[in-house]
Amino acid sequence: MLRTDGPRIALLHALPESIAPIHAAFDTLWPRAITFDLLDSSLSTDLTHAGEMTSAIVDRVVALARYAESCSGRGGATAAILVTCAALGPAIDAVKRVVKIPVVRPNEATFEDAVTLGGRVGLLVSFAPSLSASRAELTAMARQRGVSMEVDARVVEGALDALKRGDGHTHDYLVTEAAAQMPMTNSLVLGQFSLARAAAPIEQMTGRPVLTTPASAVLKLRELCARSGQHAV
Repeated sequence: MLRTDGPRIALLHALPESIAPIHAAFDTLWPRAITFDLLDSSLSTDLTHAGEMTSAIVDRVVALARYAESCSGRGGATAAILVTCAALGPAIDAVKRVVKIPVVRPNEATFEDAVTLGGRVGLLVSFAPSLSASRAELTAMARQRGVSMEVDARVVEGALDALKRGDGHTHDYLVTEAAAQMPMTNSLVLGQFSLARAAAPIEQMTGRPVLTTPASAVLKLRELCARSGQHAV
């Protein structure tokens, strides 16, 4: 779909599997936005190899964000940045300190919804380094808002590898089975963009509210740009 109106939104990726879900969400929820992708797939492999967020990785993410902020073209200057990988949490903090345009975390809006529902929250990821960063972000948000919350966070082993092989059926099966095996929760958060494809079968199997990240992130960006009054949405 050709987007001609703007605003211009930068999407920063560490996993190629995040690209299709976020573009699908834009096409459905905000087709007027003009998006462009910055992908460094070595960020995910280097983070896994290091076992922790390093200053070098933070510097690389900040460099990508500075580049994104400097870009202009169709849709004007970059209006906002969306980082699509939750594992980059500390790097996103650094980005927020150095760029002057809005920066949205991948799970920010979804976690706001989960905190509103409160109680016990199930959190699933398929990229292991995302687990601790996502859980810490969710619990910190609940604490800041004075909400009592228990988070059951798990990695769906093998799901991301299946998706990388092009085996979406196995991916969705593994994620759905992991969701079904979790204790009863008030909500279930699929904490990576690539997991959103499994939302429908999970809802059918578990009957629980399932919160996905791509749609919530797009709506959050729309809200920020509308609030700024600088762009038609």
